[in-house]
Amino acid sequence: MFLDPDREVRKHRDRLPHWHQDDTAVFLTWRLADSLPKSVVVKFMELRDEWLDRNPKPWTTAQAAEYNRQFILPLEDKLDTHHGQCVLRAPGISGIVSEALHFFDGQRYGLDAYVVMPNHVHVLIILEDAHPLDEVIQSIKSYTAKEINRVLGRSGKLWQRGYWDRLIRSEKHLLWTRNYIANNPTRLPSNHYRLWSAQ
Repeated sequence: MFLDPDREVRKHRDRLPHWHQDDTAVFLTWRLADSLPKSVVVKFMELRDEWLDRNPKPWTTAQAAEYNRQFILPLEDKLDTHHGQCVLRAPGISGIVSEALHFFDGQRYGLDAYVVMPNHVHVLIILEDAHPLDEVIQSIKSYTAKEINRVLGRSGKLWQRGYWDRLIRSEKHLLWTRNYIANNPTRLPSNHYRLWSAQ
């Protein structure tokens, strides 16, 4: 269930570097296309790319913590200010994402926990053999984009390209991630998010 440096890790890059290891838990985040101002995204990506050039994977625990502190937590803070139209706030729309996440549970991954926020999604899954992470996420995002646009009576880009992922390294990391998902929406009214956990 945890990242094992002695087992094969499949890697690919689409803006961000992505890792996949079968039977390993992974924490994922993806966001709506209008969830962050463009100026914030450009500056963030410049700083992050410079850091990644200086710190190629595999990372030490200290490097992973530094990356989280410099890039993930500040980005999460920006997302939590709820820029954009926040279409996922509506229960009918967040329900489309929720149903899509449950659809392949037990087939392509094991679903552990998730929260659908007004403009982004956090998910904790256990990867299954033979189902590459990028294909799993692309399938979810493609289906939900079509369905949400249909319900909203519009067309065009819904999700920001790509996603952020982190393979879970330990029991402590797993518990931290579950706690983060559960506590992420604490400042929101209960009808503005959809929270689920297998625990």
